[in-house]
Amino acid sequence: MKPSSSEYLLAVKAVAAPTESVAGFDEMVSGTQRKYYMLGGKGGVGKTSCAASLAVKFANNGHPTLVVSTDPAHSLSDSFAQDLTGGTLVPVEGPFSPLFALEINPEKAKEEFQTATKSNGGSGVKDFMDGMGLGMIADQLGDLKLGELLDTPPPGLDEAIAISKVMQFLESQQYNMFTRVVFDTAPTGHTLRLLSLPDFLDASIGKILKLRQKIASATSAIKSVFGQEENRPDSADKLEKLRERMIKVRDLFRDTNSTEFVIVTIPTVMAISESSRLCASLKKESVPVKRLVVNQILPASTSDCKFCAMKRKDQARALSSIESDPELSSLTMIEAPLVDVEIRGVPALQFLGDIVWK
Repeated sequence: MKPSSSEYLLAVKAVAAPTESVAGFDEMVSGTQRKYYMLGGKGGVGKTSCAASLAVKFANNGHPTLVVSTDPAHSLSDSFAQDLTGGTLVPVEGPFSPLFALEINPEKAKEEFQTATKSNGGSGVKDFMDGMGLGMIADQLGDLKLGELLDTPPPGLDEAIAISKVMQFLESQQYNMFTRVVFDTAPTGHTLRLLSLPDFLDASIGKILKLRQKIASATSAIKSVFGQEENRPDSADKLEKLRERMIKVRDLFRDTNSTEFVIVTIPTVMAISESSRLCASLKKESVPVKRLVVNQILPASTSDCKFCAMKRKDQARALSSIESDPELSSLTMIEAPLVDVEIRGVPALQFLGDIVWK
């Protein structure tokens, strides 16, 4: 017989020991201006559970909330025990205020980039260069690695396009009700790479666009002869619009009034070292970081389990390293306990949220 939601909630409560850390949730929940919370960190630290529980808590405190995952693992569906795939907003039942969830597959976003540079199934580079009126000098542009750029999108572009799609969703009248947007981001490396994308695109596509403008007048006669006048601006516009969208994503990450990046980690020296590097990189990119969630902390126990005692000692060493870390010591540390069951479904997420987001 399947246990009811309330029975399951009691089961979770029985194994979790509340922590004393304070997340500053009052500050996070105050105000009706739209705010974005990006949760990121290395794979396997519990980002999705933390993001989903934060979204549920926002919704239960009166905020119409959207929670988005750009991680192709589709963990958000597992967390809510609902099918959230398909790239559309799905209502989540349970919270007091509207809560919608969305999973975007970054691989499909990658296809959008490639489509922007190809036509009729041909070579992306050839179509792009021909469409820009630069086919005759394509060989001279080898140093820009244009083929590599257009046929193999740079790392991080897939997630950046996925995030920009969410921004487009929110600009539409149908979805502008959301006052809290929570992102469950892909693992650390992607996040860092997408922040440097606008500069990368400037250095590559930007050079091509500028070159096209310089020779536009000289090649106008050739354009007319080959009848490609209509196609070329389209190729240029698509790439320019893509670059502008990437700049919007980067600006969103850097907006101290509406955005906060929350680092999620676990109490191991390796995970905390990576979190420290992530924090340093985010600060370098001017991304606002205030909070560090340390997940999967073993609850206190009076048992004589030698393994548990050793593990607690190991975790205590890792936690103390945060206090002396030059990057992490200034962040508000939020301790989240390890529970011995999966956090799955809204009741369990609600309970986890009440423990973590105080």
